[in-house]
Amino acid sequence: MNYILFDGIVRNALLPFTFTRPVAEIRIGILTIREKWEKYLGYTTTTLTEEYLSEKYPMVELEDNVMINASFLPNAILSEMVKSLEKNQAIFKGDAVIAFYTNDTQEEIDFDTYEIIEFNEDCLTVENTWDIFAKNDAAIREDFDLITEGRTSQLIPKSVNVLSPENIFIEEGAKLEFVTLNASTGPIYIGKNSEIMEGSVIRGPFALCEEAQVKLATKVYGATTVGPHSRIGGEVNNSVLFGYSNKGHDGFLGNAVLGEWCNIGADSNNSNLKNNYEEVRLWSYETEGFAKTGLQFCGLMMGDHSKCGINTMFNTGTVVGVSSNIFGSGFPRNFVPSFSWGGASGFTTYLTSKAFQTAKIVMSRRHVDFTEEDAKILEHIFEETKKYRKE
Repeated sequence: MNYILFDGIVRNALLPFTFTRPVAEIRIGILTIREKWEKYLGYTTTTLTEEYLSEKYPMVELEDNVMINASFLPNAILSEMVKSLEKNQAIFKGDAVIAFYTNDTQEEIDFDTYEIIEFNEDCLTVENTWDIFAKNDAAIREDFDLITEGRTSQLIPKSVNVLSPENIFIEEGAKLEFVTLNASTGPIYIGKNSEIMEGSVIRGPFALCEEAQVKLATKVYGATTVGPHSRIGGEVNNSVLFGYSNKGHDGFLGNAVLGEWCNIGADSNNSNLKNNYEEVRLWSYETEGFAKTGLQFCGLMMGDHSKCGINTMFNTGTVVGVSSNIFGSGFPRNFVPSFSWGGASGFTTYLTSKAFQTAKIVMSRRHVDFTEEDAKILEHIFEETKKYRKE
């Protein structure tokens, strides 16, 4: 069977992270949404997404296809229902379509002609940017069980101070000595060839993905995910780093999400709680205004390729777009458009020529090419977000 993950109506609610990727490529828990579905289904998947992303994330359509709404995270029950779909059948949860069977000759889908199968069980969904950190606890637990089932962890080194070792899984090549791991509050996953340096104290749920690194004497609270090739230091609480991003120095990152290729300068901090303890409102690209989150704790949302200088301060509920560079004293506004250069004293436009030059250098350090596809995507974002910048 051919499985295709589609963005659905939540794409705009997940900006700035879906500026540069389909919904399926969002990391929550240990794995991306795509990786979760592929593990459950036992098949590779392709993507139906925005046209400007489709060159990098192409769709392969065969004669018979099952379309899956990528905002729904799979579990054992849901994945079996999806695998059992037959022609003219669709799975719905309430008014939301989860998956449906289609073929390459269907130009339009009329669900009135379909047999509707109701999914009445619980499953995780990603419908807003803040869901990525707010639901990360449950997502880590589900991924931990999925990844470790029937497998044996590497031995925990004798120098490690550990609570609930049965909730810890260490992959081959991981390095950790003289650290404290408290898995009594949730599972701890330590990925292949990752490293936790001496003096670090970590509470689960926690996921350290492949080739990622925890710097000396770092303090980590669950539920936190450090994506592949990322680095953290200082104090981190309930945050998700997608991959290839650095928060390597002292400073606080809490209730936050960083995309890929982000860098947080030394001694930078984000606030995750308002002084009056009221509900946090977060910039919404959908409404082009500030939307209620229902959360008391909400920190920084930072899109791919964005960076901040040393001692940067972010207000509660700050949204930073793609390829922005923030520096200087004082608090910058709590919505920073893509391709912005500056800080509290004001912003100018960060031209794509300079942004691309930096991206090439940053990515080459991790032996990753900045491709023509990447450049086209960022050019599109630059044009699409012009209306938010004062140019």
